[in-house]
Amino acid sequence: MLAGKTVLVTGVLTDRSIAFHVARVAQEQGAEVVLTGYGRLSLVERIARRLPRPAPVVELDVTDDDHLATLADRVGAHTGRLDGVLHAVAFAPPGALGGGFLRTSRREATTAFEVSTVSLQALTTALLPLLGRGSSVVGLDFDARQVWAGYDWMGVAKAGLEACSRYLAAYLGDRGIRVNLVAAGPLRTPAGHATYGEDDDPGQAEKEWDRRAPLGWHAADFEPVGRACVALLSDWFPATTGDILHVDGGAHAVGDGGFRAR
Repeated sequence: MLAGKTVLVTGVLTDRSIAFHVARVAQEQGAEVVLTGYGRLSLVERIARRLPRPAPVVELDVTDDDHLATLADRVGAHTGRLDGVLHAVAFAPPGALGGGFLRTSRREATTAFEVSTVSLQALTTALLPLLGRGSSVVGLDFDARQVWAGYDWMGVAKAGLEACSRYLAAYLGDRGIRVNLVAAGPLRTPAGHATYGEDDDPGQAEKEWDRRAPLGWHAADFEPVGRACVALLSDWFPATTGDILHVDGGAHAVGDGGFRAR
């Protein structure tokens, strides 16, 4: 699906991150992949070697204006163009998660918004010199239509991400650049476990999601989300933009009581 294409993947922290599995599936589908890393690049480079093929790593702090200003040139050292970008950047300070919504400081909330929401616009515009007609930007979402226990200010940031993606889709449409989100169910990632409060059981949350989802849900299976992202990065959705593709076993479509055909 991605033969002859080059894709930039952000957010690869471990081999249990969604971004890692998107990069893996993208390579399996023929893409050349460039990764970005934040902080200790040696760790990201070590994880990159676990992909089917090693991938170059470019340093990126999405809150650093100098990093963003030079990003296209630094990515351009590895490729002359980009056909797709995966935005898998999100962070909220501990005080902005885990049930402390009313106690979250303005600085903590602002950090969550800057890193998790504004970064989609910042990353995309920084890479515009490399993005041509027919290219695709895909971001990772978690359904922000309702409140999720413990998600707190990250939920607010994801609601902003959804709006940001629609505005980007509108502004970039005349350039032929698509912008979409994939809203996954809960997966066993380090970030996912950091969402819950000390007294919450991530395993119980996974069981509840599995109960609600018409197709069931397997929190350790990254393949469906990886494939969905790669499909949106490919040419198979040429007229789809500003949309949210749910990959959650269908849980978003049913009420809190769940649904099973009798």
